[in-house]
Amino acid sequence: MNKAKFEECGIVLSDEQASQLDSLAGYMVEYNKNVNLTRITEPEEIEEKHYIDSILPLTMIDVPRGTNVIDVGAGAGFPSLPMKIYRPDLNFTLLDSSNKRITYLDSACKMLGFECETLHSRGEEAGKDPKYREKYGLAAARAVAALNVLCEYCLPFVKVGGTFAALKGEKDETEEAENAIKKLGGEIAEIKRYSLPGGDKRTLVIIKKVSPTPAQYPRVSAKIAKKPL
Repeated sequence: MNKAKFEECGIVLSDEQASQLDSLAGYMVEYNKNVNLTRITEPEEIEEKHYIDSILPLTMIDVPRGTNVIDVGAGAGFPSLPMKIYRPDLNFTLLDSSNKRITYLDSACKMLGFECETLHSRGEEAGKDPKYREKYGLAAARAVAALNVLCEYCLPFVKVGGTFAALKGEKDETEEAENAIKKLGGEIAEIKRYSLPGGDKRTLVIIKKVSPTPAQYPRVSAKIAKKPL
């Protein structure tokens, strides 16, 4: 890992953390030959578009030590695995609906020596489960879904006083999502706009959970897609 490149973004890595990121990159690229996890496999791209992109939000949000964090739609483990490397004190649940990806996440966590919980489930089902509903101080998602849709999947996991961090691209979707955020018990705390070292634009939408999510949410995925809040 090019530690200087991370430091330019305000991310200071120890030698051990840089080594863990290197190990994860090698493991992911090798695993990706048999199971489609990511299109991004070049070392410099992994550093920037997976690692820096995943870790930067933790430099912008106050996340207390020992916070329970859920990565909704964890995919190949972004943002959760780089976040765990950067903040090993955080307790992660990695949720994904694909069994193949969960198998990969289990093996990647084992390789790194992490005790993360992996959860093979659809977001709308786990969001109704008392074991997971409103149990997290932070929910994070780096997903292509529109913000109003993403909020319905993610905010039910966040306890009152906690935060949902939506890692988004350049487009500002907050106006269209205001109704969903309010209905689900959230409130926009801050919107951070920044660029990755290569110039790609990013938006971090920081949503505070100010009241419990009404029991009828999240709805089934077909309704969420057909009639977003």
